[in-house]
Amino acid sequence: MHVLTVLDHPDPTSFSHAVARRFNAGAEAAGHSTELADLNAEGFDPRWSMADIEGDNSGQAPPDVRAEQERIARADAIGLVFPLFWWGMPAVMKGWVDRVWSWGWAYDQLEDPEISLQRARTGVLLVPAGARSDEMEEEGYTQALETAWMRGTFGYFGFARRDLVLLQGSKGSEARRKALLERAYQAGVSLEAP
Repeated sequence: MHVLTVLDHPDPTSFSHAVARRFNAGAEAAGHSTELADLNAEGFDPRWSMADIEGDNSGQAPPDVRAEQERIARADAIGLVFPLFWWGMPAVMKGWVDRVWSWGWAYDQLEDPEISLQRARTGVLLVPAGARSDEMEEEGYTQALETAWMRGTFGYFGFARRDLVLLQGSKGSEARRKALLERAYQAGVSLEAP
C-alpha cells in the first residue's frame, strides 16, 4: 500500500514530528511506501476562502487543494498526525480537512450522507495528548473525539477502516514518550488494507 501521512505541527523537533517519523518507519518496515505531507513546512494555507466556494460551485478546486487531492488519490492509507489542541485539531489540520475534503469531491450529502465519494481507504489518526487517559475517560473526552472524528468527519473520507490512536501522556517521562513512539511504529506496521 501507499501511505500518506499528513502532519500538522510547526516545530520540526516536536513530539508530533517524531510520531510521524515512527509511524512511517513502521509502515515501511511492513513493506509499504510512504509520503509525508508536512503542512506547516510546505506552507499550506488553511483559510477557507471565496476561491474554495467558487471551486465547490464550479467543480474546479483551487490549485493548492487540487495538489492535496492528487496526493490523496495516490494513497491507499492515510495517517493524520496532530497534537490534541483545545480538544480538537490545530488550525492548519482543520483547515486542510475543511478545504481539501470538499463537498462534491469527498462527499455528497444529497444522495447518501453516510457514503463518501472517495474509494475505501484505511485511516489512522495519531494524536499526541498531554492529558492522561484516565482524565480523558472520566470527563468523556475520549468518547466525544471518537464520535466527532470516527463516526462523523472521517466517515466522509471513505475510511473503511478507522483507528484513533490517542497518545496520551505525551508530556510525560522519557520512558512514557518512548512507549508512545513504539505505539506509533506499531500502528504503521499493523496497517491493513481497507
